[in-house]
Amino acid sequence: MTSSEKVAPPPASTASVDVIGNLTIVGVRHHSPACAGLVREAIERLRPAHVLIEGPSDMNDRIGEFLLGHELPVAVFTSVRDGSLARGSWSPFCEYSPEWVALTEGTQAGAEVRFIDLPAWHPAFSVLTNRYADAELRYTQVVDELCRQFGMDNIDTLWDHMAEIEASEVPSAELGERLNTYFDLVRSASDADREPGDQADRDPGDQGEPTSDEIREQYMARWIAAALRKSPDRPVLVVCGGFHRPALLRLAGECEDAGWPKLDPIPVDSAVSYLVPYSFKRLDAFDGYQSGMPSPGYYQRLWELGPRAAAAALTEEVVHRLRGRSQRVSTADLIAARVNGEGLAAVRGHRHPARADLLDGLVSALVGEALDQPLPWTGRRLLAPGTHPAVVEMVAALSGDRVGRLHKDTPLPPLVHDAEAELERHGLTDKNSVTLDLTVVAERDTSRLLHRLRVLGIPGYRRVSGPDPAAEDSTFTEEWRITAEQDRLAALIEAGGYGPTVELAATARLGERVQGGGNLDAAAKALFDAVLCGIEDWSREVLGSLALSVGAGSDPEPLGEVLAAVLGLWRHDQLLDAQQSETLGIVIGAAVDRLLWLVESAPGSPGAPAAPRRIAAVRSVRDAVRHAAARLGLDAVRALEVMARIADNTEAGPDLRGAAFGFGWSLGTPPSDAERTIRAAGNPASLGDWLGGLFALAREQCLEEASVLTVLDDLVTAMTDRDLLVALPALRQAFAYFPPRERETIAGQVLRLYGVEDSARSLVRGKLDDPLALARGRELDSHVQAVLEREGLVW
Repeated sequence: MTSSEKVAPPPASTASVDVIGNLTIVGVRHHSPACAGLVREAIERLRPAHVLIEGPSDMNDRIGEFLLGHELPVAVFTSVRDGSLARGSWSPFCEYSPEWVALTEGTQAGAEVRFIDLPAWHPAFSVLTNRYADAELRYTQVVDELCRQFGMDNIDTLWDHMAEIEASEVPSAELGERLNTYFDLVRSASDADREPGDQADRDPGDQGEPTSDEIREQYMARWIAAALRKSPDRPVLVVCGGFHRPALLRLAGECEDAGWPKLDPIPVDSAVSYLVPYSFKRLDAFDGYQSGMPSPGYYQRLWELGPRAAAAALTEEVVHRLRGRSQRVSTADLIAARVNGEGLAAVRGHRHPARADLLDGLVSALVGEALDQPLPWTGRRLLAPGTHPAVVEMVAALSGDRVGRLHKDTPLPPLVHDAEAELERHGLTDKNSVTLDLTVVAERDTSRLLHRLRVLGIPGYRRVSGPDPAAEDSTFTEEWRITAEQDRLAALIEAGGYGPTVELAATARLGERVQGGGNLDAAAKALFDAVLCGIEDWSREVLGSLALSVGAGSDPEPLGEVLAAVLGLWRHDQLLDAQQSETLGIVIGAAVDRLLWLVESAPGSPGAPAAPRRIAAVRSVRDAVRHAAARLGLDAVRALEVMARIADNTEAGPDLRGAAFGFGWSLGTPPSDAERTIRAAGNPASLGDWLGGLFALAREQCLEEASVLTVLDDLVTAMTDRDLLVALPALRQAFAYFPPRERETIAGQVLRLYGVEDSARSLVRGKLDDPLALARGRELDSHVQAVLEREGLVW
C-alpha cells in the first residue's frame, strides 16, 4: 500500500483485470496540506496518463484559465437561475488544496487533467453551496466516537492529530493507510444511516432514489472507467474527497460505457461559471464556510514552512497584532506562549505543536482572567460578542488576510465590463464621495447606477443620506461614500449571473427579492430599492407573484409599505420618473382592497401605544385614493365608508380611529363636527395616540382649522398634573408628525392664544428643560400638596 490505495485486480475471468489494476485513488480532505502532499507524491511516483479531480466537469474546456498564473485563493463560482429561483455555488482552491496540486502538478507532469464531478447546476447540488464540503461533518456519530477515543475536542483537532502534524514524519504509505481507514469508517457510518426506509440523507421528495452523493459518484465513476480504457497500460490517478473513495473503487469496475461522459443539457434557464478571486476570510470555517478546515492562514504557513516553523511564526504574529492594538505583551509572554505550546504538544503526543496546541499555549500565556465564552477552536464556533480581544486576534492571525487576484487575461462576465464602463461614464472611477441633485437628469442617472450596484451587493458604495420614496416630504439630494474594496471584483463576477448589464442584473436581483416566498416586508424593501434604481420594466411573473402575495397578506403594516412603494413606482413623479402600467395598477387595487378589510378588522387594545407602521398603512390607502382612484377605478366611496366606521368604533385602537377620522378630512371631506370629536377623544391615556393617527393623515387640515388648537389647549389645561404626565409621551410623539416649520407655526398660535408677544422660533428652538422631567416635578408637587391638605397642614 502506497500513499493511496490500488484497486485489487478482479478474478482472471473478468475482462478488466489490467484496466482496474492501473487505478490509484487518493482520498483527501479538502484544503488539507497533508493530503496535498500525498497527491504531489503520487504524481511524482506514478507519472500518470490521466489525473482526474473531483471538480466541475463543465470547466474542462476551460482548464487553461486555471493555469494563467493567479494569486490564490480563487474559486469557480457558478450562478444558476431557474425561473424565479437563483442560487450560487463555489469550488474554492488555495495553494494547499489537494485539487489544486493535482491540477497544476498533473499538468506539469504531462498528464491529461480533467474534472470529473457534476456541474454545479446539476440538481444534485441544489442544497450544496460549496462543492468541497466535508461529507464526514454530516455523520457526527462516528466522528464524535473517534474524538472521544483519541481525547480530542472536535474533528479539526482530531484531523491535525491524525494527519497534519505527522505528515512530514511518517512514510506516505503509512499516512495514506491511516487516512483511508478514517474515511472508510466515515463512509460505513453513512451507509449504515441509509438503511431501508431511512431517508435522512436523501433529497427532499425522494422515495428510495439515489442520494446526491450516489448520483455524483456514479457520474465520477464513468469518467474513471473511460480513462482506464483509454490508457490501459498507464496509471490513472483520481483525487477526490475521501468520503467518495470507497464507492469509486467499487463503481469504477462496474461501468460499461467506454467514452468520456457527455454533459447533459442545462436543465435550468441559465447557468454560468467564472473564476473569481477568493479570500482566506471567506475560506475560514470560523466565518461559516461549510467546507475544509478553519484557520487557512495557519495551514498556508504549515504548507510552506512545516509545523514547527509555522507555530513559531504565527505565535510572533499574534504578539505583533496585540501590540499593534495597544495590548501589553512582553518578551516573557512570547517565550511563555512558545513554551506552553511545546509542553501541550508533548503532553498530547505530538511531535510538533499542532494548531490547538499553539492556540491553547497563547491563551494560557496571554489571558489572565476567566473567559466568558468557550474558545472557538474547541468547536466550529463563530466569534461571539464579548470574546476576549486576545482570542479575537489569535483567530484573526491564524485566519490570515490573504486575498486572491485573478490574472489579467482571465475571462470575466459582461457585467464586470459594463459596470466599469458605467462608472467611468458617470465620472465615479476616482471619486471618494459624491453629492447628487436628483432633479437633474444626469445626476439622477448617476444615483440610479449607484443604487443598482448597492442592491447587487457590490461593496464600496454606501449612501449616507437621501430621499425615502415613500415619504411625503422627500429631499432631492443624495450623498454617497465610495471606497475601494478588495472584494469588489469577486462581487461583480458573482453578480454577473443575474444579467449582462448593471440595469438588467439589478432588475433580476430585485425581482428575486420581491418574490421572496411571500414575505411582504422583504417585498416592500425591494420595491423601495426599485424606485431608487429607476427600475420600471418588471416581468409579469414578478408582478403576478407580488399580486398574489398582496391578496393573501394578513398584516396591514408590511402590506402598507408594499402599497406605498408600488404607488411610488406607478405615479409620474419628478424624482421617480416611473411609468404607469396596468399590472402595477392591479397590484395597487388588490392592496387597497386588502388593506381596507384588514384595518377594519384589526383588533383593538386600549392600552397599546400608537403603531406608526399601521398608521402609515392607512396613509398609503389615502394616497392611493388621492392619486389613483380615477385612473384605476378605485372605490373611493367604499374607502370613506370603511374609515367612517373605524372612526366611530370605540373598540378600535385610538391611533387607528384618529387616522380614520383624518382620512376623509385629508381628501377634502371635512367632518361635520371636528371639535366635538376631538373633545370626545380627550382621555389622557389615549389622546396622544388618537392625535398621532389624525396628524399623520390630516396635519395640514388641523393647522388650517383654528378651533383644533383651542380644543387641544382646553383638554391639556383641564388635565391634572398626573394626567399630563400620563399623556405627555404620546402627545410629543403625535406632534412629531409636524416638520419644524409647522411646529413653529403652532408655537406662534399658542403664544397668541395666551396674548404673549414673543418669538415663536425662540420657543421651539430654544434650549428647554426636559418636559417629562418638568411634568414629573409638577405631579410630585401636586401629590405633596394633596397630602398636606389631607393632614391639615396647610395654613
